Amino acid sequence: MINISERIDRCHRGVAMAVAAATALGAPISGSLGAPARAQTLSEQEQKVDVGFIEIDEDITLRRMVVHNANPKGTVLFLHGFPETLYAWKSISLTLADDYEVHAFDWPGFGFSSRPKVDRFSYAPKDYARVLNDYIRKAGINTSKLTIYATDVGALPALLLAQEKPGIATSIIVGDFAPFDRSHYMYASLQSLKTGPSMDKARDQLNKNRDDILENAFRRGLPKEAQFDVPREFKDDMSRAWGHGAITTADAFSYYYAHFTRDQNHFESRLEQLAIPVKVVWGENDLYIKKEMGIELADRIGAGLTLLPGIGHYPHLQNPKQTIDEVRAAFR
Repeated sequence: MINISERIDRCHRGVAMAVAAATALGAPISGSLGAPARAQTLSEQEQKVDVGFIEIDEDITLRRMVVHNANPKGTVLFLHGFPETLYAWKSISLTLADDYEVHAFDWPGFGFSSRPKVDRFSYAPKDYARVLNDYIRKAGINTSKLTIYATDVGALPALLLAQEKPGIATSIIVGDFAPFDRSHYMYASLQSLKTGPSMDKARDQLNKNRDDILENAFRRGLPKEAQFDVPREFKDDMSRAWGHGAITTADAFSYYYAHFTRDQNHFESRLEQLAIPVKVVWGENDLYIKKEMGIELADRIGAGLTLLPGIGHYPHLQNPKQTIDEVRAAFR
């Protein structure tokens, strides 16, 4: 775990966090923080990757990854889920950077982004939507050529923001999440995270199961022949980040779900305000959120739907080429 001294004043906290995180991860630090220590050993493609920090407000500093293109056809912004970090998107981003500028960031409570206490930030989908809006603005992204690809906890915030700001992107790709309050489509342990007497117990169980989650979350529900490993760099990043800051990754996930029903209902009550073109992509073998949820969403909003045979809850990790193809198609 990386400890950042509470005595560091806020104006230097982002730099201190970046140095600490990059040191632990062996990642290059972008901008004025210093030259990458490994620059001479990195490939030309790898040197396009900048991992650094951007301050959103006095409580939130996000770790982000930008993969540059000198003359991009547009911008792609990837939004991860639980228990992921921005490194879930690295290999996909490197491929897409041949044509696009690619962004990804760690949500508050995940990776090495800020983890304020809940009296300062609720971790609700609506609050994540605000963070997403602020990131797009502060990063200077041209929204007239922007595709957002969002999965799991990242998807509802993207759609909530799209309802509020129909010009925030030109297209959105979402999948494997719970847009509506349909408990019968959800894994039992996810249902128990919603507000109620079981919530605290479920959060405690998530924290106790840390090692199992990090090792098996991506394989669960898949037959042996379809199971896959994630890159070591990504796995190590999730492990180091889990207990970083005032709360754990599991705590942030639990706090998100505490407000989930309210924000699901808000989204469903305003479906007619969703003007941005949306594509729904879903793993047919998703154990956590059944494909019927995706089918209903696509039908309700008139979106295109791709169901992926043999794919589970994490299509971008199990079949990254499919994700790359979906993004490229969104720009045509």
